[in-house]
Amino acid sequence: MPMLTANKLKKVYTTRFGGHMVQALTDVTFTVEEGEFVAIMGESGSGKTTLLNILATLDRPTEGQVLLDGMDLTAVGEGELAVFRRENLGFVFQDFNLLDTFSLEDNILLPLVLSHCPYEEMYARLSPLARDLSLTPLLKKFPYEVSGGQKQRAAVARALITGPKLILADEPTGALDSRATAQLLMLFEEIGARGQTILMVTHSARAASHAGRVLFIRDGCVFHQLYRGRMSGEDFYQKIADTLAVLCSGEGA
Repeated sequence: MPMLTANKLKKVYTTRFGGHMVQALTDVTFTVEEGEFVAIMGESGSGKTTLLNILATLDRPTEGQVLLDGMDLTAVGEGELAVFRRENLGFVFQDFNLLDTFSLEDNILLPLVLSHCPYEEMYARLSPLARDLSLTPLLKKFPYEVSGGQKQRAAVARALITGPKLILADEPTGALDSRATAQLLMLFEEIGARGQTILMVTHSARAASHAGRVLFIRDGCVFHQLYRGRMSGEDFYQKIADTLAVLCSGEGA
């Protein structure tokens, strides 16, 4: 059974002024296997951010289901959602979402603190993670004292420290320079190779070329998908760029 299943997702919004109906998602169906690294791409307004919000349980679909390890996320009660997210989902955002008044160590440990995790267990989890992400010398520093790439590595550590079933990344390279972007994407590949499931929304064909599969969203539907397979990163990048050109032209895949 797939780890994640999106089944016939539809989302209709009513605008605040004028009461017009806007259909953000029409009929989105796909699955993600455990350990896959999947990128989601599409033009602005295509529905990819709405889709990510539904997968993150930050929004609910008008119709359809999202299953995580067979559990229907649309059936989780409002009062249980915060705990569900902490225990099952990890988030990596474009703007890092670190607290400036907390050290990197405290930012990383925050999900465990909120879960009332024992002190000894928190640090038993933190030490190997900080070592693997080259954060150990930086743990006592504050976000304003480190680079963008270092902030994003701390955000990745915070997402991983709870041992989530699924990492959801929203334009994680958008605020990074080219060097930090390359380092983060290699890190995602390494994390994925160790069995972590990752779903990443991105505008960047270069970023998407590090994934094992790319889903293209157009007009609220899955328009096309590409598998990397045995392709080199450069060949996969070119395939993605060609598909985006078709996507933007309005032609069929």
